[in-house]
Amino acid sequence: MWAIRIIVTLVMTAGTATGGGAEEALGIRPLLTMARQDLSRILPGDCQILIEPRAIEQFLDGLDGTPPDWAQVYGRGHHDPDHDERLFTLNRERDAKRAGNPGVRQLIAFVWSGELSRYDADAGGFHVALGPEFTPTRWGVIRFKYEDLHGDLVAKTSEGLRSELEGRIARSEVIEITVAMTGRLIPDESLVYDFSHDHEGLGVIMPVVRVERIDYLLTR
Repeated sequence: MWAIRIIVTLVMTAGTATGGGAEEALGIRPLLTMARQDLSRILPGDCQILIEPRAIEQFLDGLDGTPPDWAQVYGRGHHDPDHDERLFTLNRERDAKRAGNPGVRQLIAFVWSGELSRYDADAGGFHVALGPEFTPTRWGVIRFKYEDLHGDLVAKTSEGLRSELEGRIARSEVIEITVAMTGRLIPDESLVYDFSHDHEGLGVIMPVVRVERIDYLLTR
């Protein structure tokens, strides 16, 4: 049974913005009350939503054709002197074959887990902590990565919802949200093939995305 869910909290606090105004505003978005399956209502029509395993598998089929032979690449793992070279070769060969594939330019959306922290009056919303999601597929475990996000991650709310959420946080409740990120693969490093550090021989694929849009979803 696949049982992988590692939450790595990355709280982005005030004062980390390094880019221009458009970059600073990327992570400051309203908190929407909606389910993940309703994302298609708010995203562009040509966006491919990669949340469910089948959708991710079809996307990878179009990019790289077939899953790698993970067992052959792994061998005896780090006890095998050729392990690192086989993994490097796998990535290099697949990068070369993927060049020019229109799927690399496809607008896609994926999700990470989020958690609301303190309300920041200066930022006008709640700070958001992030953790990756791991999705088991027939290709291996998929863990989306994103290019560095500039600026704070802040979820803005109405006054009524703000009061409710502040009360829940004051009672030490954990308020989980979904963070949907929309963008395109980075051509030079669009997919990274690797192995899990926690489960021996388990193949992991990391699509690397340049994020163009963020949406915060609160499911009641």
